[in-house]
Amino acid sequence: MVSNALYIPNIECAVITVCCVFSPQRETKGQFLVDHVCNHYSLLEKDYFGIRYVDPEKQRHWLEPNKPIVKQMKSQQPYTMCFRVKFYPHEPMKIKEELTRYLLYLQLKRDVYHGRLLCPFADAAYLGACIVQAELGDYDQDEHPPDYIQDFKLFPKQSLKLERKIIDIHKNELRGQCSAVAELHLLQRAHNLETYGVDPHPCKDFTGSTAFLGFTATGFVVFQGNKRIHLLKWADVNKLKFEGKTFYVIGIQKEKKLVLTFHTSTPAACKHLWKCGVENQAFYKCAKSSQIKTVSSSNIFFKGSRFRYSGRVAKEVIEASSKIQREPPEGSALGQHKEEEAPTRPGGEAEGQEEDEEEEETSGVLTISELVYNPCASMLPTPVDDGQGGVDLLFQSPIQSPARLLRELHADPDIQAQLVAERVRDRAFERARVVGRSMLGSGLRLLTKNERVNTCVLSAVRLIAMVIGVLLVAVPMLLLLLESDIDVSFLHEIRQTPEFEQFHYEYYCPLRRWILCKISMVMERLGWD
Repeated sequence: MVSNALYIPNIECAVITVCCVFSPQRETKGQFLVDHVCNHYSLLEKDYFGIRYVDPEKQRHWLEPNKPIVKQMKSQQPYTMCFRVKFYPHEPMKIKEELTRYLLYLQLKRDVYHGRLLCPFADAAYLGACIVQAELGDYDQDEHPPDYIQDFKLFPKQSLKLERKIIDIHKNELRGQCSAVAELHLLQRAHNLETYGVDPHPCKDFTGSTAFLGFTATGFVVFQGNKRIHLLKWADVNKLKFEGKTFYVIGIQKEKKLVLTFHTSTPAACKHLWKCGVENQAFYKCAKSSQIKTVSSSNIFFKGSRFRYSGRVAKEVIEASSKIQREPPEGSALGQHKEEEAPTRPGGEAEGQEEDEEEEETSGVLTISELVYNPCASMLPTPVDDGQGGVDLLFQSPIQSPARLLRELHADPDIQAQLVAERVRDRAFERARVVGRSMLGSGLRLLTKNERVNTCVLSAVRLIAMVIGVLLVAVPMLLLLLESDIDVSFLHEIRQTPEFEQFHYEYYCPLRRWILCKISMVMERLGWD
């Protein structure tokens, strides 16, 4: 059950900041929360969005829809999460509803301010003017003083020259445009920029230089300094994998195999980077969701992680959007907020709190004139201001109550049957695991009653079993390469490598002659006897 509802204090801060006090049932999955936010705002094109949260170690995570919320959240209540754009539309003009375009506009507005959307001067001025037009409407000499742009926080640092250019465009080029049209023009200009849709992941390359990795509708990108140094299209990306803090991108470039290696600050950051890559590749590359496969980061020695993107892909989302026939929703929470909102100016408590925290942890954010792409502020969570009412500002309507919706969800016979089946599978798996442990443990107790020795023996048994398994695979393969005449292409290529030839002539051939000599000596002695 959900003891307290969902509070959304400031729609401008993180697109939507969601503060929840949860006592959810163990089986309640992340999809319920995503659906509830979308239903609250009457959002149909919801596949572009997701919920992100930050754990106590300051690591970002996307809320996985198919996993229980309780198992994902490591922090103490209340849980603070951000409903934001997860997959940026490749062609924003194909978005059917203005509501979806407005949410994308809010996300891009935030990306511009935090330095994630890197802009040349001309584009920066145009985007800033579109934001001002959407917020204030047409320029009015009587209402707008000469320095009115200074009241807007549009960029991390905005020069006087940039502000003058924004005023010029706002006065002359955008006059007569309503908010929706100005927002649409911002989407059209922003989606042509190189950093559109890039959620930057900081890392080090093989030389130790700082780089930012990202995933877009086009493919995998790497930024260093102020330049995009790599763009590997999704069709050319063969595999994404990680081991510890090392992330690998394996692909093809100019008909040659390419392996890019990067190092993150923590294993958790590397796993998050890998999951983001797997999801983006599946969303943008696959033609149907049925083509999505489970991806593994394991190798011959380690089990690794397995992950699968669950959801519709870009082509299916666009097709579904084209079939939407409804009238724009009236009286939705988002529509009311948009009509009542004041121009975005500094001084709001929630937004000010967020800016203070970001400035404390970052030194030098991106400006238009700098040569370093450093969107540090985008790494930080969005705090929630409880001074505006906190969890007291809950949904008042009983129909919108998450507690009631959750009760109705679990009262559904189909949902109940699915949950019962999942519980049966979990119990069967747990029983099998316990039986296996008890059998192995009873065998170890025959050797000793000391639990510490049992643990050491068990580890040794596992190591021996793993070594035997590796030998059973490696030795036949080695003999196949060294002794057989099978002329398969990949075997032929391995035989032609300098390392293999050196091993064959310097180590294997002398060893084989020595073994044959010993065998012949033994056979002669047996024949003589």
